[in-house]
Amino acid sequence: MASESAREPLANLNGTLMPLSEVRISPLDRGFLFGDAIYEVLRVYGGKPWLEEEHWHRLKRSLEAIRLGSIDLERLRRRMHETLKASTFQEAIVYLQITRGAAPRSHPFPTGATPLELLWVQDYHDAYAAVRQTGVQVLTAPDVRWERCDIKSTNLLPNVLAMQAAKEAGCHEAVLYLADGTLTEGTHSNLFGVREGTVLTAPSTNLILPGITRGLIIQLSQRCGIPVTVESLNRAELGDVSELFLSGTTTEVLPVICVDGHLIGNGTPGPVTKRLQQAYREAVVGRS
Repeated sequence: MASESAREPLANLNGTLMPLSEVRISPLDRGFLFGDAIYEVLRVYGGKPWLEEEHWHRLKRSLEAIRLGSIDLERLRRRMHETLKASTFQEAIVYLQITRGAAPRSHPFPTGATPLELLWVQDYHDAYAAVRQTGVQVLTAPDVRWERCDIKSTNLLPNVLAMQAAKEAGCHEAVLYLADGTLTEGTHSNLFGVREGTVLTAPSTNLILPGITRGLIIQLSQRCGIPVTVESLNRAELGDVSELFLSGTTTEVLPVICVDGHLIGNGTPGPVTKRLQQAYREAVVGRS
């Protein structure tokens, strides 16, 4: 029997189970042609999707924002659970993507196109485990994305280019900034700072994705008695913060110890970040 690490992801395309490698999608699909699609990514711990309700709420919000509100989300959720059960993966990632469907290439919404519903489950080996202990380096990059970053759409080319620049610089992530130096978020993570013991997080506007893990961290901070202030950081103010960290579905709580070659604090993960890492793990272990 093949080991779990060698097993292929299991996909569900419009209700049909198949290996991911066998999925075939029309070249006229609007997700391929226009990025006319939204997606979600869930982490699975011990065979159970983590923060499922929160992810489903955001999925619904994204669909409504691009006027695809007719999707049967309960059916899609059943398909997700059926696929996860059939995969038998215990530590996994679930990726879901919904497009407006295939139609002759034309910018307006097509009449009569059937939305495409794709999801797959793949095993996940935590690539961040070691660097959560040591912290990571990031670089900053101009935020040239569109002004609806709150929609989890597949239009991610600016993110891809910024992340490639980070990789080439030996960094784990790129943190994006506006023309006035305001820091928004990472290419695939939310950004937090700590100043005088208070956690700082950018306001939830159209300029950032309302991260599911971000929301949990705000709750965990409050439970731990750590003050939280909704306030954007600026590149010019990074010398004033004692800690920085990123959050995300797979990153969880990831300390940042260096930005653009400049150390944050003393260059090691700080006490607030460590406390929130502990609280996050306790939340995962303690769920019913």
